[in-house]
Amino acid sequence: MSEIKTEFVMEMRLAVDMPLQMIGNTQYGDRRIAKVTGGTFEGPNIKGTVEGGGGDWILNRTDGVTQLDVRLVMKAENGDLIYMTYTGLRHGPAEVMAKMAAGEQVDPASYYFRTTPYFETGSETYAWMNKSCFISTGNREPSGPVYRVFRVL
Repeated sequence: MSEIKTEFVMEMRLAVDMPLQMIGNTQYGDRRIAKVTGGTFEGPNIKGTVEGGGGDWILNRTDGVTQLDVRLVMKAENGDLIYMTYTGLRHGPAEVMAKMAAGEQVDPASYYFRTTPYFETGSETYAWMNKSCFISTGNREPSGPVYRVFRVL
């Protein structure tokens, strides 16, 4: 069996509307919804903006793990649209997560934040995105999440 190899695709920065919609404690955990209001992405072969109107259906589980479920639309510089979805997990020591929840900057190496993005587009230029698996590392900054996205080769 071969080793998994990746290649860097892009860094994505998202803007999120505050305050979040607080659904409350449900049977699955503390549910909140974040509205994605925009953002940017850039890599060696892709660049553009994130359209407003996306969202993140966040579940703070009872085991201390934050579970993400995100859907958004990217607009490449050439005008092509790309639908992006991803799920992910974020967790770490209680004191680190408390600082993050309070809006403080924390070292991304001090917590776990990974996602599995998938892309859907009718663009010929970006059709390669329809045919690959991706992974990303995340960093939750006070202004919103930042992701480094990699294609699994």
